[in-house]
Amino acid sequence: MCLVLMLGLLSRGRLRRSCFRKYYKVILVWFLMEKNLEGLSFPLEGKYVAMIAPSFVANFSYPSLICRLKALGFDKVVELTFGAKMINREYHEILAGSNKLWISSACPGVVSTIENKMPQYKNNLVGVDSPMVAMAKICKKHFKEYKTVFISPCDFKKVEAEGSKYVDYVVDYDELESLFKKYKIGKSVSKETVMFDSFYNDYTKVFPLGGGLAKTAHLKNILKEDEFVCIDGIVELLKFLENPTKGVRFVDCLFCVGGCIGGPHTNKVLSVEAKKKRVLKYLVEAKREDIPEDRKGLVEKATGISFRK
Repeated sequence: MCLVLMLGLLSRGRLRRSCFRKYYKVILVWFLMEKNLEGLSFPLEGKYVAMIAPSFVANFSYPSLICRLKALGFDKVVELTFGAKMINREYHEILAGSNKLWISSACPGVVSTIENKMPQYKNNLVGVDSPMVAMAKICKKHFKEYKTVFISPCDFKKVEAEGSKYVDYVVDYDELESLFKKYKIGKSVSKETVMFDSFYNDYTKVFPLGGGLAKTAHLKNILKEDEFVCIDGIVELLKFLENPTKGVRFVDCLFCVGGCIGGPHTNKVLSVEAKKKRVLKYLVEAKREDIPEDRKGLVEKATGISFRK
């Protein structure tokens, strides 16, 4: 779909040919992708773990989504929030020890755009994994024989996964909804308590919102308010980078307006503001859950894993 869109914009003159040439590697990877839905056979047989981003509440209900994923054959279901927690620790350490301008690299859309359109800022990208890759590394440590499948709100994650040995497949929200319809898996919830299988973390559930990283990485402990900015929307980011504000040391940025909840595969009926309210409500409700100690996202569970690129 991304390739078709780019070709369509090119034919209408809305995407400059020079820009198209800059993105040809991304387009080529998209065309040759192997870690997509076509590589999976449902209902799944074997060991698979579904990794879902907290933006899922824009499209699906919690905790029924966990039941529905297991009905598709996923043996385990986890959320990216623990991966986000671990990369936050890396960001905190890097920003505390450097005064240069840093640009967040959690969003592959941002990374790809900077590498192709503003390469002078490549060395300013924080050399830390995205939450998807970080969570996949954690899953590979604890679930050694499992295939990892990321449930995604966007297409850039599919491109990112092609370059990671830790992410085996990516299925977007629209594809997932189609699977539920195909196999007639409704929204019914088990009468038993349903929760993620492991690595539970609540405060980073706001990570998919604009400014989510800056809010959850406790940056105010190391940066003054005028030393970091939060930008969601690639157009506004590029404008900022053309003439960065003096004194800014960190840019927390996401490709889509509103953050990941504005991704192309998120709910197209709800406004960005309505989807944001769903995420915030999800956070409030999650804090009320009584999570067993063995299912919590404790730092020691990531011992021995490097989240640096």
